[in-house]
Amino acid sequence: MKKIIKTPKAPAPIGPYNQAVLIKDTLYISGQIPIDPATGELVEGDIQKETRQSMENLKAILEEAGMTFEHVIKSSIFIKDMNQFALINEVYGSYFDEATAPARETMEVANLPKFVNVEISMIAVK
Repeated sequence: MKKIIKTPKAPAPIGPYNQAVLIKDTLYISGQIPIDPATGELVEGDIQKETRQSMENLKAILEEAGMTFEHVIKSSIFIKDMNQFALINEVYGSYFDEATAPARETMEVANLPKFVNVEISMIAVK
């Protein structure tokens, strides 16, 4: 059966979903936006800070499930401006070993929740 994963070290969901769901050894993490879980406020104004906060939220969820970024097999990055791809990629890449980095796609979208600039979701396997 599925196990719901939640931690106060990542933002609470802003809708009818959970931070993550673990099924057997596979963890499905909902998209994380740059909300600081300590304050509940958006991190804004600098795409690299926004990306870092999203990644830290993902890290907290992975840790709650007993995993690390080494367990991630797939990422999806949604961004509002493809011109910021290199800046986002620089921060994102710092969380992975390039030789074992997960599969990934990056998509430019019209809007994201709370009108943020970046949202990242992941799938991880133990």
